[in-house]
Amino acid sequence: MLTNKSSYFLQLTKRFKKAATANSVILGILLAIVGGFLDAYTYISRNGVFANAQSGNIVLLGVKAAQGQWTEAFLHIPPIVAFILGVAVTETFKQPRFVSVLPDTSRIVLLLEIVVLIIVGFLPSSVPNMNMLVTVTISFVAALQVSSFRTLIKWSYNTTMTTGNLRTASQAAYYAIFKRDENAAYQCLRFTAIILSFLSGALLGSISTFTLGTKAVWLASAILFLAFVILNSESQKSL
Repeated sequence: MLTNKSSYFLQLTKRFKKAATANSVILGILLAIVGGFLDAYTYISRNGVFANAQSGNIVLLGVKAAQGQWTEAFLHIPPIVAFILGVAVTETFKQPRFVSVLPDTSRIVLLLEIVVLIIVGFLPSSVPNMNMLVTVTISFVAALQVSSFRTLIKWSYNTTMTTGNLRTASQAAYYAIFKRDENAAYQCLRFTAIILSFLSGALLGSISTFTLGTKAVWLASAILFLAFVILNSESQKSL
């Protein structure tokens, strides 16, 4: 009886990995959960600054500057700069001289995120300037993630922000409803899953941060570890 259950669990795990890696939807869902989680986490526990949503930081920068609250306005500048640097680093890794040494940077990015978030969980919010260091660090690794994972099946998408995903899902829904386009319906369902995953991540991040404090970020690290296992299993199969 135990052997049958173990065999069933093994088959179920293999099917999950195959579904997760064949079209990257499951991987995208996990990364979107982390994207929503981290924004909620940094906003609640790290002085109301977003780590991923740079649009939000730019808006808040303008609002605080207009109100003459220059200290608060400055808090939103470093994450924006860190995000820009993260994108630049990712693009540098794509250059031929680096590709020959690091052919698959996606797994390295996930490992880096996992390690960074584990360390972040140990950093208290009570220490002066610690929140800024944490937010800047998360913004940097978020940029690495969004620049490394940009394709959902065959469409461009974003794992750390949801505005573009919402536009794509809405456009696909229009063609699915009014044009009877089956491919558009397929696309709409996939992007809706990513959007809902981002929302779920924000809810999980909010609840866990209120409950666990700064250590809540370890949950995001655990989710990334699952994503790494899925990605690594596919890479091993392709060898």
